[in-house]
Amino acid sequence: MENLNLKNKTILILGGSGLIGRQIVDSLSKLCKLVIVLDINDLKFRNKKVKFYNYDLSDKNFEKKFQIITYKYKKIDCYINCAYPISENWNKCDYQNINREDLSINLDLQLERLVLTTNIISKQMRKNKTKGSIVLMNSIYGILGYDMNIYKNTDMRENIAYSVIKGGITNYIRAMASILSKNGIRINSVCAGGVEGHIAGKTKNQSRQFIKNYSEKVPIGRLAKPKEISGPVIFLCSDLSSYITGSNLIVDGGWSSI
Repeated sequence: MENLNLKNKTILILGGSGLIGRQIVDSLSKLCKLVIVLDINDLKFRNKKVKFYNYDLSDKNFEKKFQIITYKYKKIDCYINCAYPISENWNKCDYQNINREDLSINLDLQLERLVLTTNIISKQMRKNKTKGSIVLMNSIYGILGYDMNIYKNTDMRENIAYSVIKGGITNYIRAMASILSKNGIRINSVCAGGVEGHIAGKTKNQSRQFIKNYSEKVPIGRLAKPKEISGPVIFLCSDLSSYITGSNLIVDGGWSSI
């Protein structure tokens, strides 16, 4: 589609080897000039348009290393953050079990480091006078509360840290849109609903009971597939979304409509 206008663009993806990130990289590698992937997992992307850098967001020198990599490129047209760094006790961050240490660690990993890396790339865009786009992964739990019924008869629980983090991203988007718009830089997030795949911090996928509970809540009647989240991300990178900034785009199969 010509209006995407991505063929001459360089796109940087933090967390490009994850569930949704992989799908985004695969799609963008067919549409744009270069995709730069930063992640701890090298999936051996077999595409000459994909450049991989080993990068650990939990490293104490994460800012310096991020700058070293990104400053190699004079012009980055779009920045996408799909990273999902979590603590060892991530699955104990529910209301009943969360403690100060685990909350602090995850706020640092998922919110503070997101803010700091986004600030670095946006300042680089401003310095290079790049009229670019920034897209951050978000969640419906950044704008909505939990429906506790989806956890009935499962071993899954709500995650208070997750909601606090995603809520912070929601308002960070709004604040940054006000700051960056005068430089021609757009910033948005995608608030995803439930996505098919493994549970963060675990090797297993969602249970049949959870999928049943969740699907009964969604008008479309199922969880999203990764490619159904990557599509809106690519849209927000493209010129088709040239009048959209400060938006937290909801992609949830109708969950938030009822």
